[in-house]
Order: sequence, then C-alpha cells, then structure tokens
Amino acid sequence: MLRLHSVQKIYPPEQPALKSIDLRVDEGSFLFIAGASGAGKSTLLKLLFGAEKATKGQVIVAGRNLQAINREAVAYLRREVGVIFQDYKLLPRRTVIDNITYGLEVQGVPRSDRYRLARRLLKTIRLEDREHSLPKTLSGGEQQRVAVARALIHRPRLILADEPTGNLDPDMARTVFDLLLEANAAGVTVVVATHDLSIIEDINLRTVVLDRGKIIGDFERPRGLD
Repeated sequence: MLRLHSVQKIYPPEQPALKSIDLRVDEGSFLFIAGASGAGKSTLLKLLFGAEKATKGQVIVAGRNLQAINREAVAYLRREVGVIFQDYKLLPRRTVIDNITYGLEVQGVPRSDRYRLARRLLKTIRLEDREHSLPKTLSGGEQQRVAVARALIHRPRLILADEPTGNLDPDMARTVFDLLLEANAAGVTVVVATHDLSIIEDINLRTVVLDRGKIIGDFERPRGLD
C-alpha cells in the first residue's frame, strides 16, 4: 500500500524535516509513527496525503508515485484516503453532520444515505445531539471526534491520523482507537502519528519511531519505548 524510498524533505531555506526515509506498509496493516514534537511525524503524513512533495526520493501510495502524478490524479487518489488532521480542518459554515458527510456529498451519494451513515457514527462518538451544531460551538475534543467520523465515513482504503486523540479523555480516546481498529479489521490500512506511548503499548502493534527526521526504530510488537 505504501512505499517510501530514500525520501528526504527539506523546507526552505535549509531545514531538513525528513532524512533518508525507507518504509514499507503493506495493505491492511496498522502502523504507529511515534516520536517527540518536531520528529517529522506530521511531515511524513503530509507526504503520504500529497499535501507536500518530497525533496528527494519516491513516495508511492496504492501503486501511484506521488512525485510523478499531477494534481488531478492526487485529488482522485484522496477519495481513497481518510485523513484526521491535527487541526481538524472543519468547514466553519457547515453543521456537524454536513462536515462529516461532505466527501460523500461531493461523490454524489444521496443525502438520506450519507445522513444514515453519519448518524451511526455520531452515536458511536456520543455526538448525536450535536448534528446540527456549527464547529465554533463545539469544544476541541468534540471537533476532534467530528474529524474522526469524517475520515471514516466513506470507508477509505487508507486512513492517516495525526494525533487523533490529543484532546480526548482516555475513555473517548479508546473509543476512537476502537473505530480505527475496526476499520483495520475490515481491511483498511491505518497509519497513526502519535506521541502517546500508553496507547501504543496498550494496542501493541507495529511502531516506527522517528527522531529528528530519521527512523531510529521499527518494532513489530513494542513493549514500551523510552
């Protein structure tokens, strides 16, 4: 599903964010990307989503080289990807349910069908009473849950999540990860960037550790990372 070959990312003027990254993530797998703030986790996810281009190397997603395809092809690829952004990126003038279903609306899914799917997710994340609310009326944790539901609703082949539980209490964080694990069990590839080692240890799946833009560890069954 994902292949990175000798990937480097340098921001102007000469600020290296990723250095010589080689990574393979098979379809249907679950991967944590761990590391401190500034380690390169968010940059790596941006490359996989096509929001940024690598300075050097190849980034291949679902068989397509993101270094070589045009913007239209990247946009088409994104239909197969669900992204949970660290800053949510909710549409401020759309209600909760319309934020969640926006991607399905663009794809032409009938309103009744997309609302049915959204309401099922809203119940799971305990926001069924806020479906007609605007994002500005929600807390940070509530906005984060809406962003999670939006990423999951169209049943993507790939989910990229950047600190998806940063503003959630432990109980809701576990609910969100249960949703991600459920999607993974159905065959969806899931990549989660997080600095929360307790979640990593609890779920106990493959973890790649970044430090100052380099991969310093790749653990199939982590037992606690210092």
